[in-house]
Amino acid sequence: MTAPTTTTRLRLEGLHCAGCVARVERALAALPQVAAARVNLAAATAEVDHAGPSAPLVGAVEGAGFAVARSQVALAVQGATCASCVARIERALLAEPGVTAASMNLATGEARATVLAGAADAATLARALAAAGYPADPIRQDSHDPAAAQQAEAQSLRRRTLVAAALTLPVFVVEMGGHIAPGFRAALAGEQALRILAFLLTTAILAGPGRAFFAKGLPLLLKGAPDMNALVALGTGAAWTFSTIATFAPGLLPPGTAHVYFEAAAVIVTLVLLGRTLEARAKGRTGAAIRRLMALRPDTARVVTDTGIENRPVDALVPGDLIEIRPGERIPTDAEVVEGQGAVDESMLTGEPMPVEKTPGAPVTGGTVNGPAALRVRATKVGADTALARIVAMVEAAQGAKLPVQALADRVTAVFVPAVLAVAALTVLLWLALGPAPALGLALVAGVSVLIVACPCAMGLATPTSVMVGTGRAAELGVLFRKGDALQALSGVATVAFDKTGTLTEGRPAVTEIATAPGIDRAQALRLAAAVEARSEHPIARAILEAAPDHPTAEDVQALPGFGLRGRVDGAAILVGAARLMDEERIDLGDLAQAGERLAATGATPVYVARDGRALALIGLADPVKPTAKPAIDALHAMGVRTALITGDTHATAQAVAAELGIDRVHAGVLPGGKVAALEDLRADGPLAFVGDGLNDAPALAAADIGIAIGTGTDVAIEAADVVLMAGDPRGVADALHISRRTLRNIRQNLFWAFAYNTALIPVAAGLLYPLSGVLLSPMLAAGAMAASSLFVLSNALRLRGLAPIAGGRA
Repeated sequence: MTAPTTTTRLRLEGLHCAGCVARVERALAALPQVAAARVNLAAATAEVDHAGPSAPLVGAVEGAGFAVARSQVALAVQGATCASCVARIERALLAEPGVTAASMNLATGEARATVLAGAADAATLARALAAAGYPADPIRQDSHDPAAAQQAEAQSLRRRTLVAAALTLPVFVVEMGGHIAPGFRAALAGEQALRILAFLLTTAILAGPGRAFFAKGLPLLLKGAPDMNALVALGTGAAWTFSTIATFAPGLLPPGTAHVYFEAAAVIVTLVLLGRTLEARAKGRTGAAIRRLMALRPDTARVVTDTGIENRPVDALVPGDLIEIRPGERIPTDAEVVEGQGAVDESMLTGEPMPVEKTPGAPVTGGTVNGPAALRVRATKVGADTALARIVAMVEAAQGAKLPVQALADRVTAVFVPAVLAVAALTVLLWLALGPAPALGLALVAGVSVLIVACPCAMGLATPTSVMVGTGRAAELGVLFRKGDALQALSGVATVAFDKTGTLTEGRPAVTEIATAPGIDRAQALRLAAAVEARSEHPIARAILEAAPDHPTAEDVQALPGFGLRGRVDGAAILVGAARLMDEERIDLGDLAQAGERLAATGATPVYVARDGRALALIGLADPVKPTAKPAIDALHAMGVRTALITGDTHATAQAVAAELGIDRVHAGVLPGGKVAALEDLRADGPLAFVGDGLNDAPALAAADIGIAIGTGTDVAIEAADVVLMAGDPRGVADALHISRRTLRNIRQNLFWAFAYNTALIPVAAGLLYPLSGVLLSPMLAAGAMAASSLFVLSNALRLRGLAPIAGGRA
């Protein structure tokens, strides 16, 4: 039968001419599932008639060298309880036209889909999930509160559990009392009366607290897509049906088999509900880090207006608002100090314990705590643009990501529940054919036990709970994983390469020495250098300007990346830069060359000044190494990771810094464009991470297997990175690697437990031990074991909340 054809509209980026149109059309037409492709250059769109999913279309367009516009859709999904639900939700989303990727997070109850721009909207995807048996609502970031939803779910489950427990207790006591004391049941009432009482109470449990299992599970079973609810519904429904027949029509059953199992059905429902209640509470704790971050922002701010102080909701602030901050208050939004001077505690965001001194003109971050001095600040960024909001968004994105390690679990759970149903059916048939009398009762017990014990809750929770807790704890330590898969990729790095200036050093060099050519005035040479450097933002420029604040004005200043600067001062051509700039311009350094080598050997940076082709002076600048750099390198070495230094400084300077810190390999004299080539050389030893903070580091951050940006650096560097360290502390690199490895180990433990649990207990539930010991796993014990499996996974993940900094010195 021919697959149905659908039309998908793609928004293209990078189309410039008719040749581009032809290339895209050829790439799309080459796909076997594509019937026709029409590209419109003016509208920058492609309409494709095709069969099957849309993802191959995107691959073809991108393979031709063009981009396809995408958007993200988030949905709050109800009714997802296990790994099979996750797989079914993702398949339902991927089946929708225009959806190229989908992931469901069982821990948060959120599904995220990557959609071709304009091809599908949130309402369409929500309807598709509802049709698949999972009601869903589009998430509006200004109204959606995952914590409130989780709390409401936990409260609902708690009420249902209490009702089920109250109704189950009499059934359980009567049944177990009869086993413990032979005359117990007869002393209460007649056997038939007790069976009818158990029937009434168990029916109330299944129709009340347990009704959701049947309402959700049976429709999915009829659609051929059973989930955990279907397993519970089948197990408890089979026990209830058999017991009801044994109570009211025992003649329909073979002689000696008319036993009742009402207590099994009642206890299974109660235990499964109890397990889900505890799961919901534990899942709420996995997102605690996000809630603590969001709680850092106050609700209101005191805005200075023409009529006085006005209390205004933080959400109503706009850039430019003048805000009064009292001592000890939290700063409501990102701003700039305009009046006052004092220390601000930024440890909540950066992990740095020491308060930071703020003076007029200094930036302050929303969520940090003002010290003992009153400040007035002017809002610079508000709402979603603030640093705190961006941090929360980064953490949420990382927590919602699906790691590659989960691929195995996804493949197994895709067929797991149907396989369990088949095993349960086979178990019943084997017991009926081979089991001792009463075979029918034993077959029922074994079949129900298989259905209950195999519920794959733990498989679905194994990865997302660890990711949520691990990334949340990382954020509390000032480490932000911008991309979820970076959490796994970082754990495998063999080498960490560092930029020097601003990363391992303070980034605030100071002039320490000036040497001049014969007959040259030191002060005049320094002023000439300062005149040219006044047009630069480089840390070296700031150091020279601090040494010579009074200087002439330079003209025609030109930056020479990796070399230095050129300009004109009072008509003379001035060069300021590294030795390679002087070599490039064929300027003889004379005795200054030896002085520069001596300076470089001490770890200082030599900068030369020339006028009209003649070397005037050597300026020595020292950039002190951060006191935390050595502990960071030592911690990485202790974890078995090699270290490297990539810098534009001279070989002697780089070697001096590397020797002081114990760094393994050095690439010195590297121009900005050469950092990527240096990384390729280091990559021969295995996966590598690069740590940098500057504009020139962005290409290297993007080219490394994992890019780690020092958060005190430039926005460009941060956007190019996979991991961001909110503080300028290189120890954060060791923390990030430590958290990554511990989280991945935690995930593997969870996955092993989930798989080992099912692998070991399904045969036991089926009766494997019965011929040897006469023991058959009770369905009640199976329900308890299933709940215990999920709780183990959750509690194991929550251990990550106690991770401490690996390099010490912080909390």
